[in-house]
Amino acid sequence: MEPLIKQEFIFPVGYEKFHKKQLFNFQLNRPFSFGYARFEDLKEVGSRIKSFKDWKREMLKLAEKAVSEERYINAIFYYRAAEFYTKSNDPEKSILYNKFSELFYKTFENDGIERHQIPYDNSFLSAIRLPSSNVNKRTVVIHGGFDSFIEEFYSMMKYFSNFGFEVIGFEGPGQGAALRKYDLPITIEWEKPTKAILDHFQLENVTMIGISMGGWFCLRAAAFENRIKRVIVTGHAIDYMKCMPVIMRKIHIWCMEHLPNFMNRMAIMKFENKNNMASWVVDHLKYITKKSKPIEALDLYLQLNEKNIHSELVKQDVLILTGKNDHFIPFKMHEMQLKALVNAESVTGRIFTKVEHAENHCLTGNFELALKTMHEWIESK
Repeated sequence: MEPLIKQEFIFPVGYEKFHKKQLFNFQLNRPFSFGYARFEDLKEVGSRIKSFKDWKREMLKLAEKAVSEERYINAIFYYRAAEFYTKSNDPEKSILYNKFSELFYKTFENDGIERHQIPYDNSFLSAIRLPSSNVNKRTVVIHGGFDSFIEEFYSMMKYFSNFGFEVIGFEGPGQGAALRKYDLPITIEWEKPTKAILDHFQLENVTMIGISMGGWFCLRAAAFENRIKRVIVTGHAIDYMKCMPVIMRKIHIWCMEHLPNFMNRMAIMKFENKNNMASWVVDHLKYITKKSKPIEALDLYLQLNEKNIHSELVKQDVLILTGKNDHFIPFKMHEMQLKALVNAESVTGRIFTKVEHAENHCLTGNFELALKTMHEWIESK
């Protein structure tokens, strides 16, 4: 296969109904909104998916068909989609990741992507860089959160690169190659991998963008790293346990502290071998934390709290972007986070609505509007 020419991306507008269940529909909209997938492909498979097993089979079929038709960009992200809902104990998970990664870097071989291994904690972090030819170089650093690969944000990186920014995307512990290749479990102390990235590229004045749970990590890093001057976050909760109703949260916390064995047995009974979001979340938590028991993996959610994010230490300019109807993160988290940034240089909140087609998690449905909003804010600062 010959590498493709330099690629520009089109971000389609609209959150589509590819599947009746949000569990599958959101993950079908995800590559579509980033400009990586064809509408007709996703519409076709939506009707054939009823379980995680169906999902892997159908997304794999799409990937292989796309390869046979030399639609390599589609194929890359269909392999990624197939990997996404493949459980952590399935040996195909690593095979699918390798197919995704190898095809991505072969396809975009002519795009000038620099690949970097960053020394970290006796291992490595993975980063990619799109350099800038501008004399007055400005830098954007991007990372994800709970379940993303940095390559997924490539169209986003290209968007900023086209405006002359140096753009660096990295995977921290628990993400992408940092977990799969370098065996690093996730950490809430995001200032540590961030420091490694900033040191490696000798950066002093950056805009850092954290996506989904990466928003929590990004603010945590900014609290301890003054080389970050501007912070943009979207789709995170300031306190993940506070996403629950108060009574339910108190019961869960009490049981996790006082009845851990009981809670672990209940988690196994409720979540293992089920086709629902909770089942996948618990499995993925075990995977990224490298914990064998659900109750130990769920401790991550207890750590991702209002105290540990250290909003009061954030002194940068901050932009918080929120989808009004985010199905993962309750809308109340938007105002809670705005109010907590008491010492920030400035705080700007932007709510996206159904009319704008960007009311969903991480503004899926209108990434171009989201990126335009980010760019205009960066320029204003």
